[in-house]
Amino acid sequence: MQDAIRKADVLIEALPYIRQFHNKIIVIKYGGSILGEEKIRKGVLEDIVFMNFMGLRPVLVHGGGPNISDRMRQSGKKTDFVDGMRVTDEQTLAVVEEELKKLNDLIVKEIAELGARAVGLNGKENELIQVEKKKAKIDLGLVGHITGINTAPILKAADEDKVVVVLPMGGGKDGKTYNVNADEAAANVAEALKAEKLVLLTNVKGIMRNAEDPSSFISTLNREETEALMKDKVIQQGMIPKVDACIHALNKGVKKTHIVDACIPHALLLEIFTVKGIGTEIVK
Repeated sequence: MQDAIRKADVLIEALPYIRQFHNKIIVIKYGGSILGEEKIRKGVLEDIVFMNFMGLRPVLVHGGGPNISDRMRQSGKKTDFVDGMRVTDEQTLAVVEEELKKLNDLIVKEIAELGARAVGLNGKENELIQVEKKKAKIDLGLVGHITGINTAPILKAADEDKVVVVLPMGGGKDGKTYNVNADEAAANVAEALKAEKLVLLTNVKGIMRNAEDPSSFISTLNREETEALMKDKVIQQGMIPKVDACIHALNKGVKKTHIVDACIPHALLLEIFTVKGIGTEIVK
């Protein structure tokens, strides 16, 4: 009986958030090594399907870096990175798109197996993700800087109660296809959709003052505090593009952003539907 009561208490705790976020768009970015781990992926997709059935409108933007890097190694082709961006020639771009399409198809299929309807959208089609060639200290090749998002295909699918799964490629006015950073894509999609939340899933607990000390975890930061931590180099390496994405989204009107460890079972639900949450939230 006590177990049943505890379960009911959890549902009641979630009720205000279900009501608050009903029919609201939540943009989720999911990528990296955690995307390739079947058990973690199934848990994340279960959470997304739950959100869909609870009346939220989740939009998933996925990466695929490790899959792409594995393919590049197998082909004997060297991969260079500059400031976290993969230098992309035409051969590399073909591998990037092929691997992202495989992942997109897999995610759509697994969401369907969990009972929800899903649709995969390729960012290079229907001017979904509009880009221009990214400028950097060295030529990155076919890497795009996002200049606009066509929200119509996303909103149409969401209005049909489908989970939207976005493949982060971009199309330029020059007719070329470009590789796009998935964190940047998620932030721009969240901005364009006026999303309630942007959630970035990763494989660490969140932001730490000291990466070696779990007790230094920070649950809530505002923009100014976050920028100070970046300036002091407390936030480093792979966390930088995620934090940049959060700040961009907040500056453009997204209400709240979160960095969450997807390795924790049902991390999305715990972050969105409980009082304390489990990750780092960055707020205005």
